[in-house]
Amino acid sequence: MPSSPGIHADLRALARYEHTARGFSFLPRQPVGSVLAGRHGSRLRGRGLQFEELRAYVPGDDIRSIDWRVTARTRKPHVRVHSVERDRPILLVIDQRQTMFFGTRRAMKSVVAAEAAALGAWRGVAVGDRVGALIVGEEGIDVIRPHRSRATVERILGAIVKKNASLRAGAPIEAGRGRLAEALGLARAAAHHDHLVVVVSDFAGDTEVIHRHLALMAESNDVLLVFVYDTAEAQLPEAGRIVFTSGELQAEIDTEGSRVRSNFREDFERRVEAIHSIARRHGLPALTLETGEDVAKQLRQQLGGFAAGGR
Repeated sequence: MPSSPGIHADLRALARYEHTARGFSFLPRQPVGSVLAGRHGSRLRGRGLQFEELRAYVPGDDIRSIDWRVTARTRKPHVRVHSVERDRPILLVIDQRQTMFFGTRRAMKSVVAAEAAALGAWRGVAVGDRVGALIVGEEGIDVIRPHRSRATVERILGAIVKKNASLRAGAPIEAGRGRLAEALGLARAAAHHDHLVVVVSDFAGDTEVIHRHLALMAESNDVLLVFVYDTAEAQLPEAGRIVFTSGELQAEIDTEGSRVRSNFREDFERRVEAIHSIARRHGLPALTLETGEDVAKQLRQQLGGFAAGGR
């Protein structure tokens, strides 16, 4: 079935993000005015340094690279030579559960997550990194191991679109509640060290287990949290029975009762506080993507622009 703009992800549209991702940097500056405002600022470490050799000092060498222990032992100055690591694998964890099938402006949260994944995947291969993904759906998790190729990105995007296409209005959400925690457990097993793990989700589910996986993964990897939300989750309008439709599918929510609006708001506030807490406690960068705005524009504002040469 052909995709409806904003309702379901479109493979051709995701492929076009290859051009948007040029010069894209994964080094975030402190976002301003975000729903997570007030957290501690943090930056990703970027590429690491790899030791190459120990050699005699040559005039002009940076004195900060002198190995003082070897110098003292040999009585001749020696320097440690390092090179920038050629790649650090990127592991994308992309949420396509039923809780993501919600949106009141421009696009569903699930589509926004797909767009963010496309930007991250295309940027990774553009700078020579290996890119892999775990795509989380109601019925299971697709695992794609990191590789450095366009074919891998295309496979990731195809898997996202397939999971996304299975989302339907009115479908139960309880079945997938534990899937994100399960996916993060798999990500921990895959990302032994020095990976960049990007989690794009609304973070609905078992908060305690999700936090534990993120904290343990962050001990030896960079972890970037991308919180996807819709403004109506924070304040559902009192407008009677609202029908959300794609032209083919529809869902109806009665907003007249204060309990419904209160439940929406309280669930949203719990998730915001949970992400705020884990980001603050472990110094993790946490970005936000709102469904009503262009994804690339939001990332540009929060990641310090699309600086050439950035990670």
